[in-house]
Amino acid sequence: MNKLISIIVIAVLIIGAFALFKDKSVAPTDMRIETEVPVTENIEESKIKEFNVDASSFKFTSSTLTVNQGDTVKITVTNSLGMHDFNLDEFSAVTKMLKVGESETITFIADKAGEFEYYCSVGTHRAMGMVGKLIVN
Repeated sequence: MNKLISIIVIAVLIIGAFALFKDKSVAPTDMRIETEVPVTENIEESKIKEFNVDASSFKFTSSTLTVNQGDTVKITVTNSLGMHDFNLDEFSAVTKMLKVGESETITFIADKAGEFEYYCSVGTHRAMGMVGKLIVN
């Protein structure tokens, strides 16, 4: 009985392979491979706004950042003293907890206009004034 099942399985596999490869369009033999990569349009330089924000003792240097709606915003946060992070809730822009000397860059699109607070979420740093403002015109 096992020999019969084995023969049936092998027959089905052979028939399936034959059916799959009998159509030459499945496995082409003379395929042209493009060697040039099409150029896609990059984000305009004027639409990328880059900022460096320093986190230190209960403050951010660059406490006000101004961009236009639709701009791509790139913020590099560097911690120069203590333990800090950077949070901008409305754009889900968050860094990890940074030790002294560490940096992290976050990028997002300013897709809504208004004034938004960014802050350090460590302990009472926010309550002690470790906040800044992103203005999106």
